[in-house]
Amino acid sequence: MKAEDKDLLLKDLCARFPYGLKGKCEIDASYDTSFDTIYQLHKFDAILEGIKGDLLFVTPLIEDKDEQEFANEEVAEGIDILDFKPYLRQMSSMTEEEKEEYDSFLFDNLEREDVIGYEDKAFGIDVIMRYRSLDVVQWLLEHHFDFNGLIDVHNLALEAPKDMYKI
Repeated sequence: MKAEDKDLLLKDLCARFPYGLKGKCEIDASYDTSFDTIYQLHKFDAILEGIKGDLLFVTPLIEDKDEQEFANEEVAEGIDILDFKPYLRQMSSMTEEEKEEYDSFLFDNLEREDVIGYEDKAFGIDVIMRYRSLDVVQWLLEHHFDFNGLIDVHNLALEAPKDMYKI
C-alpha cells in the first residue's frame, strides 16, 4: 500500500469513527503445537472502536463464543490499519429517500449557480469535492457512503452488503 493510500484510509476512518463503522479484518495468527507452529489467516467482521496512530481497535462480530474469545485476544492490543477494510456504500446505492435528503443538503448549502451542470446520476459529488460543505460531508459519513473512491479507485474498502447499515 502506498503511503498516500494509507494516509487517505486513516483520514477516512477517523472521520467515520463516530458512526459505527464495520469492516473486514484479516489477521495472520499463529498457534504453537507440540510439534510445530501453525500459521492461519483469520477473517471476520468487526466494528471500529478506536484509532491510535496506525493501530485500530476493533470488536469482532462473531457469534461463536470460542471464536469470539480467540478473536478478542488477537485484537486486544490493536490491529494494523492494513488488516482492516471498511464496509462502505457506493454513492449509486442511495435510495430515493436518501437522494431527496442528500439533494436538500446539497442545494440548501450551495448557491444555485454553484451547481450548474449538476448531474443526477453523479449525485453532485464534484460539487461536494469542490465545496466540502460540512453538513453534506457529515451526512455522507453518517450514511457510510464512499465519496473518497476507497472502493473502486483505491481498493481500500469493500462494498457494504445491502441493509448492513440501517439509519
